[in-house]
Amino acid sequence: MEPVVVLCTFPDLDQARQIGAALVERQVAACVNLLPGVESIYRWEGTVERACEVLALIKTARYADLEAAIRELHPYEVPEILALPVSAGLPAYLKWLAEP
Repeated sequence: MEPVVVLCTFPDLDQARQIGAALVERQVAACVNLLPGVESIYRWEGTVERACEVLALIKTARYADLEAAIRELHPYEVPEILALPVSAGLPAYLKWLAEP
């Protein structure tokens, strides 16, 4: 299992906290950092939209399980789930990240 950092936005801090905690409790994420106050500008169904969201930085070595859990729990029809590979990191941290 390769470590990745997953970007995922949420509509508000309460939902981000609730889902972030569930991901850690289910052991599909090692750590979730929440960054509130993100302004998103995007096109949805032909219209340019703006929204204040919370960005989650999710660290995991269990991407497939994480994606399934986010899809189950997330309120958006199409949630942002973008996995960025981790090419290097503190060996002890990467080991911790991969632990069940």
